[in-house]
Amino acid sequence: MPGFAELWPMVVMLVVIGGFAGVLAGLLGVGGGIILVPAFFYAFQSLGYDGPQLMQVCLATSLATIIVTSMRSVLSHNKKGAVDWEILKTWAPGIAIGAIIGVLVASSLRSVTLQAIFGCLGIVIGLYMGFGRAEWRLGQAMPGGVRRAILSPVVGFLSVLMGIGGGSFGVPLMSLHNVVIHRAVATAAGFGVLIAVPSVAGFLLVDIDPTSRPPYTLGAVNGPAFLLIIAMTLMTAPLGVKLAHSLDPKPLKRVFAVFLTLVALNMLRKAFGY
Repeated sequence: MPGFAELWPMVVMLVVIGGFAGVLAGLLGVGGGIILVPAFFYAFQSLGYDGPQLMQVCLATSLATIIVTSMRSVLSHNKKGAVDWEILKTWAPGIAIGAIIGVLVASSLRSVTLQAIFGCLGIVIGLYMGFGRAEWRLGQAMPGGVRRAILSPVVGFLSVLMGIGGGSFGVPLMSLHNVVIHRAVATAAGFGVLIAVPSVAGFLLVDIDPTSRPPYTLGAVNGPAFLLIIAMTLMTAPLGVKLAHSLDPKPLKRVFAVFLTLVALNMLRKAFGY
């Protein structure tokens, strides 16, 4: 069993990460995973856990936290009548299937490949956050039929490969199809539950190499990280919400978009060995 000397640096790092993620989530409305995955990666790597499956641990642990935060968010939004249950019901099967496929693919890839995937998709999300326009449209209603059958698994699949919930892909998708932003955010929280629950169930069955496994990791989910992140985000997210009411979020989102793009580029740099 790991001693205190081995555990306390990890605990300190996770408390800082959780507090930072909570403030940003409340301030900018960004999903936790887009912050947590690279933060977990750099924290665990600095503590000496740098095996070929480290990214699987980061993805799975991030998704485990999303189960709690997304459920809490859906319940809160639903009290205000903001969740579009029709979209959620019709997109649910495809998203869940895509998430399961995502686990199967992610569990078979090396950490460097997942770093490269995160880096590429992170740049796309960062550019959209920085340059996307509220008036952009791909359609006047959410896709149905064949388009929904294709897009819904893609949302689940890509989200699992990045360890994120429904916000980073779901909100732009709905906004581009004429869903008002507060409804898109509320419904995307439901996407997060659909992505996280089946994917975490799958990741719990993944066997992780000891060189990639921080202490108290079950399957690919690290227990201390899960518990500390949930505790810290619940405490610090309200602070972020208060700051959001006193600051203009638009320039802050652009700053975060630059930050995310730089993080994603650094992931790519590491993936290619530079």
